Amino acid sequence: MKIGVIGGGLTGLVAASRLVQENEVDLFEKMPYLGGCLSSYSVNDYFIEKYYHHCFSGDQNLFALLKEMGISDKLEWNTGTTGYFANNKIYPLNTPLEILVYPELSLIDKIKLARLTFKAKKTDLRTLDNIPADKYIIEHLGKSIYSSFFEPLLKSKFGERRKEVSAAWLFSRIAIRSDRGVSGEHLGYLKGGFHQLIDSLEKSIESGGGVIQKQNPVSFISYRNGLWAVNGTEYDAIISTIAPQELERIGGPALQPIPYQGAACMTIALERDVTRGIYWLNMKDEAPYGAVIAHTNFIPFERYREHIIYLASYFSDTVPPNLDRRMLEDFYSRFAVRKGEVHWYKMAVDPWAGPVYTTGYRTLIPDYEQKGLFMAGMFSSTNYPERSMEGSINAGSEVADCVKKRRKNA
Repeated sequence: MKIGVIGGGLTGLVAASRLVQENEVDLFEKMPYLGGCLSSYSVNDYFIEKYYHHCFSGDQNLFALLKEMGISDKLEWNTGTTGYFANNKIYPLNTPLEILVYPELSLIDKIKLARLTFKAKKTDLRTLDNIPADKYIIEHLGKSIYSSFFEPLLKSKFGERRKEVSAAWLFSRIAIRSDRGVSGEHLGYLKGGFHQLIDSLEKSIESGGGVIQKQNPVSFISYRNGLWAVNGTEYDAIISTIAPQELERIGGPALQPIPYQGAACMTIALERDVTRGIYWLNMKDEAPYGAVIAHTNFIPFERYREHIIYLASYFSDTVPPNLDRRMLEDFYSRFAVRKGEVHWYKMAVDPWAGPVYTTGYRTLIPDYEQKGLFMAGMFSSTNYPERSMEGSINAGSEVADCVKKRRKNA
């Protein structure tokens, strides 16, 4: 079969690598690099992801893929600490004592939170799909827990759309992040950076005879004589990994639109740690970013010889004007950083960074095959109700199996 793959993110690369040995595969990527939200900067003598990344202890298919690519020995496990920035002060929330003395929650609130964490591991998420997360928390735990603990988390991930998010996403988030010790969360990272996974998949595809066309955006697809075509070239099968509404814009099938959001992520390298050793700092105070992620409070500073942090912001439709300037100015002021302390900074913007898991999202998830072509990505069922590298890998593998099944039945 002749197969065209639209999109060189993790799902597209995995699908292409699964199909290339027995098929003729062309992969189209509009950017000059692969990886999508898992792409990296090359700075000085190291690589750093454009968007913060880590993996979880349950990501078994990611681990299998790393082994398949011959890089599983690079996987390491570290402690990811968390905290909140509230009332212009940093509060670590990792050890029992830190949680106990956190002034934004009462002792009763903290007991309720502990019970919710235990409950989340056993809850059927399907029962929560139509319930707004804020409504659930306020009704079951109270307004103070919502405003002091959960609203900053929702804001850091979904920005102004946080009130649309379902309780299914929130419970999934709590459950997946429950692998904690007494000092923080058990998280994985690929020593040297996740670019090694992207590079390995690229080599695997090309060594199998596949053709990767970077900086070659798909401007239109069409259907004729029983075959779909990409930019005028016919294929026996097409796999699209871009957002369904973007595919529709270039000629794909009309489906129920998936709610998406954009991400603006600023990476800053500076001379000192500004988050008091905390890896993930949620912003309770109002700021033009929802979280500060200090990469070098998770991965050793010595590998980079400069402190690296991310400022994470999400938006709908278009990126807010002057967001990069506002983020920098707020960061300098709020964390008492002098401009001379900053070595470099870069801003990555993706208007289609990922779905917003609104109430009723499960009913919007498309099947892998749609009107003769195939679709998979962050919108797939494997990424519900929380997107991850694991979910994107599973989506790529499952859609490749669907294509293989078609070939077998042809």
